[in-house]
Amino acid sequence: MPAVAPDAENAREFDADKQRAWNAYRERLRELTGEEYELAEQESWSQLQSDLRRLERRRRTLSQTST
Repeated sequence: MPAVAPDAENAREFDADKQRAWNAYRERLRELTGEEYELAEQESWSQLQSDLRRLERRRRTLSQTST
């Protein structure tokens, strides 16, 4: 049982971190329109993808160390 609790906690933390990354993406674009939105969206999408890749690497590392 000790191995299950850390895995479940890691999964919850990973999900929360992903949600925060998506929320930050949406917040950066909130209330923008037209060209301003288009320019910000490209940069925000790149930032989101970078954040998600970093989180996935961390998730894999945690998964490997807990087995």
